[in-house]
Amino acid sequence: MAVYDNIKGIEEEIIKCMKCGNCQSVCPVYKETLSESGVARGKIQLAAKILKGEAKYTPELYKKFDLCLQCQACSANCPCGVKAHKIIMAARAELARQNMLPFAKKAAFNILKKPGLFDFGLRLGSTFQGLAFRKNASGMSPRFPIGLEMRRVVPALADKPLRSELPEVNKAPNSRKKVAFFTGCVTNYIYTSVGKAVVDVLNHNGVDVIIPKEQHCCGAPAIINGDIETGKAMAKSHVDIFSKYDVDAIITVCGTCGGTFEQKYVELLADDPVYEAKARAVARKIRDISEYLVDDLKVNFAKLGSVPISFTYHEPCHIGRGMGLTRQPLEMLTKIPGITYKPMKQPNRCCGGAGSFSLTNYDVSYQILKKKMADIQGTNTNVVVTGCGSCRMQLEDGLAQEKMPHKVMHVIEVVQMAYQNAKEKPAATANKEQTKASQKSGKTKKAS
Repeated sequence: MAVYDNIKGIEEEIIKCMKCGNCQSVCPVYKETLSESGVARGKIQLAAKILKGEAKYTPELYKKFDLCLQCQACSANCPCGVKAHKIIMAARAELARQNMLPFAKKAAFNILKKPGLFDFGLRLGSTFQGLAFRKNASGMSPRFPIGLEMRRVVPALADKPLRSELPEVNKAPNSRKKVAFFTGCVTNYIYTSVGKAVVDVLNHNGVDVIIPKEQHCCGAPAIINGDIETGKAMAKSHVDIFSKYDVDAIITVCGTCGGTFEQKYVELLADDPVYEAKARAVARKIRDISEYLVDDLKVNFAKLGSVPISFTYHEPCHIGRGMGLTRQPLEMLTKIPGITYKPMKQPNRCCGGAGSFSLTNYDVSYQILKKKMADIQGTNTNVVVTGCGSCRMQLEDGLAQEKMPHKVMHVIEVVQMAYQNAKEKPAATANKEQTKASQKSGKTKKAS
């Protein structure tokens, strides 16, 4: 039985909870609400009541489980090893099966599992976004209520999706490896510069990059919110798509996408022997871009061009706690010449975004974000670097509203700058030497 098909599949995790309350000290939501139902311990006890048939399936109960970022801080810090985030997902799935999933989410996930319709909607949105949003110095804000907070600042949709701009096969000048690239929605439709940076840097290292045109949303929004059937359909689709390619790795630029391919697809398809085997084969090839450059290619970042910025790093929950990649991003960034790193007090504390959480629980989300903003402010830097597009959107909203001057960049964009500056360095050196030679020649002529 797949882990989320029935809440009984998570019963052992529920029993392991000793009700110690350690999760309170690390839960960003609890720190804002101070409510027992806002922390993992309270939700686990509610899940136990669902398991025993003692809890009624109501929209109010779903809302209690909805008040969770899935940041995994509770699971990472539980002395008993309870995977609380999985218990919460299983409870959401059970409630969704009992028709408690809110109508807006149902409608959104129905569109999500139809890639053609989803793509058409976002392309149309790009063309007409000026009707619903007004531009400002930091991004765009709603002109009228459309399901977003009126004060919210969001990035503009790209004029053209990344997968339409780049060819399916991007050959390196001196090919030695081949990878497939899962772009994810945010990189494909908003921060297309991130995807271009991935291709540029990998090509520079002799890696051919295949961008499958059939790929679509990883399904994480549906899976995390309890729509398991939609999640399974999307998992099977991607397992089929990426199994076709004989590649060394599958590159991701978002911890949520990477973790979904690496962990959730295997869990969702565990009851299907054929698809489980295919999902595991795909999962073994998943690499976050920082992981691939540091551990697989072993790039010598110290030999790249200088990037004279002072930065702090926000560690996305699903990259750090989710995929276990706490070392690679900083190992990569801090070796680049000219760069200055100033850490936050809590670089791995959730920013409060968590995809749809910031849409349905904006006030709590922003209170969590304000603490992250204060931490960033204390570093006295000018750039915030992260490895997740969703976190980037959340951080940019906070920086705009708190009137902070920082720029937000993805880790791979910083690396691309280092490569570009390395190319310019020899030319600049040659020009300098040519100038010196000309000056020397001029002095010789004058003396004669």
